[in-house]
Amino acid sequence: MKLKKINEKLQQALVENGLTEANDIQKETFSTIKSGVDCVIIAADGGGKTTTIVLNVIQRLIGATEESPRALIVVEDKPKVLEMEALFEKYGKYSNLEVYGVHDKGDMDYDKNYVSTGIDVLIGTPDKLNDMFSTAGYNVNRLKMFIIDDANPILKLRHETKIMRISNSIAKTQRIIFGDQLSERIETLAYKMMEDPEIFDFEDYDDEEDFEEEELDEDLEIEDGEEE
Repeated sequence: MKLKKINEKLQQALVENGLTEANDIQKETFSTIKSGVDCVIIAADGGGKTTTIVLNVIQRLIGATEESPRALIVVEDKPKVLEMEALFEKYGKYSNLEVYGVHDKGDMDYDKNYVSTGIDVLIGTPDKLNDMFSTAGYNVNRLKMFIIDDANPILKLRHETKIMRISNSIAKTQRIIFGDQLSERIETLAYKMMEDPEIFDFEDYDDEEDFEEEELDEDLEIEDGEEE
């Protein structure tokens, strides 16, 4: 996959799994995410948002492991937890990152004890993560990334308060919101969580291209009419 200064171990794992070309989302956001800037990334379902999250987390965290989580990822439900865990297993096979997922149907005591032993990436649902952070004193001082995947359905379930409670417990980290539509709820959450976030709206980008093509067609029609 051709991305500027991508880690060689990550590159190898991506190629082995058939990812040899970066899509528009990955190409346009890679440098910004790597720099640590807060951002909101909007793209349609099926556009590779989850893969974008996984490869960027691996890129930023690859190297020496630590006892405290360095990336915290909020997802909608158990299937999304399992999906993201599987992607980390595939693309992070050479990274030595310890990835752990929690969801509402898991055992709370077991999950808290496991996280306390030391992990790099924690993936979880809003309810489970909120309960864990409310009842256990996790060290979040080493956290580099706080990411919300598929924010639209999460916010439709009114999880803003839980997400903000977690965010407010983290003094300094990169905050990233992924969604399929730049809704008012996402804009409000970004305003509360971030300072001057970079906005990537790939649906708007497509619309602008379509608009330019329509204008070009109109100009050609006018010219044809003038020639007649």
